[in-house]
Amino acid sequence: MKLHTASEVISLVRTFENETAEFYDQLCRFGKHEEDLRVFARENRRNVVQVQLAYNNVISDALEGGFAFDIDAEEFGLKIPRASSFPQAFEGVVRMETTLARLYSTAAAQSESLLPDVSCAMKTIARKRQARIEKLRSLLDA
Repeated sequence: MKLHTASEVISLVRTFENETAEFYDQLCRFGKHEEDLRVFARENRRNVVQVQLAYNNVISDALEGGFAFDIDAEEFGLKIPRASSFPQAFEGVVRMETTLARLYSTAAAQSESLLPDVSCAMKTIARKRQARIEKLRSLLDA
């Protein structure tokens, strides 16, 4: 499904952030890297608020009708890893985070001219995702 409006993209982001926050909470039950995983879950929930606030501060019917995005939701099909075992689940976490970083980067680039505040929020979250990917890789190596 193609997404064109800011509300569509923000709805997709909200869904992904909430699903991944829940996933990180589930991973905590294994008792490994629990502190880091809880931080990730909290950050995901804050990301929703950050993007929503940026959107609420700048959006109007005129801008919404301007179709700021051309995002194919299937291209960013988020695969939440199964949490049946910690090692199995953790293998898919980097792929999941890479997909989210790519979504935020794409959305930031596409919305830059019409929705600069939303674009800025998305760029910030994309950078945080990249840093998280590095942190996850270091946890995997540990």
